[in-house]
Amino acid sequence: MMYSPTIELENVSRWFDDVLAVDDVTFSVRHGSICAVLGGNGAGKTTLLSMLLGLLLPTAGRLSVLGCDMQRHRYRVLHRINFSSPYVDLPQRLTVRENLCVYARLYSVRQFRQRLVMLAGQLEIERYLDRVYGTLSAGQKTRVALAKALLNRPDVLLLDEPTASLDPETAGTIRGLLRRYQQESGATLLMASHNMLEVERLCDDVIMLRAGRVVDRGSPAGLLQRYSRSTLEDVFIDVARYAVDPPAAGRM
Repeated sequence: MMYSPTIELENVSRWFDDVLAVDDVTFSVRHGSICAVLGGNGAGKTTLLSMLLGLLLPTAGRLSVLGCDMQRHRYRVLHRINFSSPYVDLPQRLTVRENLCVYARLYSVRQFRQRLVMLAGQLEIERYLDRVYGTLSAGQKTRVALAKALLNRPDVLLLDEPTASLDPETAGTIRGLLRRYQQESGATLLMASHNMLEVERLCDDVIMLRAGRVVDRGSPAGLLQRYSRSTLEDVFIDVARYAVDPPAAGRM
């Protein structure tokens, strides 16, 4: 069966003054897959996600999401994309319910009150709905951010550390929810994470970055075999931290 790519980058670079954050990156993510972007701090993960969201434009190259050129026509597809990060706060003085209602209206979510109730149950945030967002713990905020990200039933869901600050049981529940959402909706998920066990369990494909460049790619099982390692964390340390070149058979 052939799958068309949902996300495509071709020779994409992004400069910040004299700093090259993303360096001539080319890759695609097929429709309906869960793909991870891995790399050390400063590897370019956040810049890539920001460009896919249309918050930043590439300095050079071409980037498309859902067949739309994000440099020229991103407003045609932004309503079909959403994003979750525990490091991006929602308005602190609003309640959780008020925050989610605001975002539901921004995304023109139909029957958003029913959608809110369903997500609150799935993410176990019912008891927090009328609490002021700024009073929540880090783990509670992570779950609220995921509720916000799923409100509009996105076709492309971008995730930055989706289970950060969650206890192991809750993190497992969230991973199951994300996998079910992908299977039921056919959405494409692209995530940045430092939780290598999570990537092994959840992702079909892994893109490895170093200093803004793609240095290797494969399935979690394929990368383990290629590097003769028992865990993806060991592969990550080899490639990202110690700048080991991938085996010749795995080079892109």
